[in-house]
Amino acid sequence: MATSQSPQHVVVIGAGMVGLSTAWFLQREGVEVTVVDRYDVAAGASWGNAGWLAPALTLPLPEPAILATGVRAALSPSSPVYVPLSANPRLLRFLVGFARHCTDKHWRRAMGVFNEANAVALDAYAEMAGAPGDVAVDAPTKPATPFLAAFASEADREVLVEEFRRVNAAGGSTDYTLLDHDAVHALEPALGDGVQCGVTMNGQRYINPGEFVHALAGAVKTGGGQVVTGRSATAVTQRGDRAEVRFSDGSTIDADAVVVANGTWLGQLARPHGVRTIVQAGRGYSFTVHPDEAPRNPLYLPTQRVACTPLGGPTDGLRVAGMMEFRKPGAPLDPRRIKAIVDAATPMFRGVDWEARTDEWVGSRPCTADGLPVVGRTKSSRVYVAGGHGMWGIALGPLTGKLLAEQVAHDRTPELLRHFDPLR
Repeated sequence: MATSQSPQHVVVIGAGMVGLSTAWFLQREGVEVTVVDRYDVAAGASWGNAGWLAPALTLPLPEPAILATGVRAALSPSSPVYVPLSANPRLLRFLVGFARHCTDKHWRRAMGVFNEANAVALDAYAEMAGAPGDVAVDAPTKPATPFLAAFASEADREVLVEEFRRVNAAGGSTDYTLLDHDAVHALEPALGDGVQCGVTMNGQRYINPGEFVHALAGAVKTGGGQVVTGRSATAVTQRGDRAEVRFSDGSTIDADAVVVANGTWLGQLARPHGVRTIVQAGRGYSFTVHPDEAPRNPLYLPTQRVACTPLGGPTDGLRVAGMMEFRKPGAPLDPRRIKAIVDAATPMFRGVDWEARTDEWVGSRPCTADGLPVVGRTKSSRVYVAGGHGMWGIALGPLTGKLLAEQVAHDRTPELLRHFDPLR
């Protein structure tokens, strides 16, 4: 429980997975919480993603293979990693920093941190399922039995297998099995003629992300917290031992502490508090299709960087997601990016009417140049941040909330949290 020196009331800005997880774990420590969001619960990157809780694939985004594809490839709208030509100096600074971290040395260092996080990330989800005295999150995490990656050639597969070897060399423990043509098609009949071989990974899970985050918001409210939507925070200030959030309508909320967890827009509120790390929008795209026979488990197309997740029942469809587009978060959906995903996935499936897709979506995933989140106390003692997870806000959101709640409520910094220092 919170001590007498602990904050009694904390405002969390952002009603996505990271912000609501932080609120849930703060409540567990006996702290009153108010969550505010400019739009709605799960309105951003927490909605349209693949929903994977897959430690085997939760890896640092800056990697040597991205640079190996070359600048020309990154400028093509059909590239899995797309950088539109832009004179935006902030984006250019981010890209220079990102390229500087696409080396073996930086990847190994970041992978060591990810291995630490991945080893305990699913435990935080298990805690949210409820212990005596907790308000459980009433949404399932589902086992992937197994999690499958599919390839057009053994050469393509070797790229992922080599990555697994590197992860294990950095202290990880990825358990995988190779499948030939017949075995992969027997395991997953929905695969098309373009698939020649596969890899299965054990110990992975997945969720319907929108369903889970809404259930998480419900648990926070059941626990006595407030979730206020449609309010845009414009500034966070500290006065003595208090913090204040100011909104676009001129109103304010006063609290003992504030957690800024508003995704791609984190820097706008955190920069006055010493957070200089650029949090750049890495926009991802998704849509839903209804195959004649949907995959039974999540399916990954690593070469195409396309993620596919069965959302639930037979009428819920298959979510198809992919792409990393470094662009302004408010830019409109680019139909060329949807077409690129369709073109890449079409030969890998059978029985899919790609023209009948629904729920086309683009969302801004908050990325950092070194691939590590920014989580913890800022130079203002009553202002904290939680973000910059890139593609892994769903996988690492509950763990982030647990670690940060310990720092906020007890003034203790868990060792893992030190790697995510927002003042680095």
